[in-house]
Amino acid sequence: MTDEHDSKRRWGADQRLEFIEFRLFWDGVLNRADITERFSVSAAQASADLALYKELAPDNLEYDASQKRFVASPRFAPRLLIPNADRYLVQLKAIADKVISVEDTSIGLVPVADAMPVPHRRVDPLSLRRLMSSIRERRGLNVLYHSMNAKRPLPVWRHITPHAFGYDGLRWHVRAYCHLEDHFKDFILSRIMEIGENVEPGKCADHDLDWNEVFDVVLEPNPRLAKAQQETIANDYEMEAGKLHMPIRRALLYYFNKRLRLDVADLVDDPKEAPIVVANIDEFRRSLGAMKT
Repeated sequence: MTDEHDSKRRWGADQRLEFIEFRLFWDGVLNRADITERFSVSAAQASADLALYKELAPDNLEYDASQKRFVASPRFAPRLLIPNADRYLVQLKAIADKVISVEDTSIGLVPVADAMPVPHRRVDPLSLRRLMSSIRERRGLNVLYHSMNAKRPLPVWRHITPHAFGYDGLRWHVRAYCHLEDHFKDFILSRIMEIGENVEPGKCADHDLDWNEVFDVVLEPNPRLAKAQQETIANDYEMEAGKLHMPIRRALLYYFNKRLRLDVADLVDDPKEAPIVVANIDEFRRSLGAMKT
């Protein structure tokens, strides 16, 4: 019991130390109250945490008496965290989208930010829970699904055996074996109108070749761009030797092709509208054509 208690205490202390470094790196300032409010600890504990952090990273923070708060020193260098811009920006976008509150993040001084709104798609949390349970327990489900298939203009009850979730950049879907059509396909979560009883499972994830097989998409700057522009694009996407290798599940290739507008690169007049193209385009098209869904 003591070991477990000590482990939890150490984990809590580590979290607070990482929080201190996060605030110093991104905000440049920190108050004792920031720690007490975030972790519901006493002022004495917050002071102890700051003293411990000062011991671990003596050059990272200073106390500014005029501001009555701690500030990142000019010599600041992360010791506990590897700063991740993507993680910070994901939190910032979630705040802008009103998906989470500032209090749910470690961000203190929130910069003015907004995100391009995307029409919201309804996803019922109880349906999502049933799907997750079905995947965990390897069960089939009877679902009322409204596809955009012209042959089925009305919602249809069908048996599916889900095994994974996928995101195409705009919407979530569940990857599942369709008992009705006898193959694996994507079911958009917002189009699942109702979930009925459990059913006997169909084919398992091992048989979903499009999901399990990965294709290496090789991207490069559009050769129709000027050389300096190509160098800028290569830098944007952190390309090496002018190429970016992206392993992608074959089941997601269609969405990747559409979201990055790779399918129109040869059609647009202005190459800046399609700044990246597929270098291995022939293999890419063959892989797309080989999809079984």
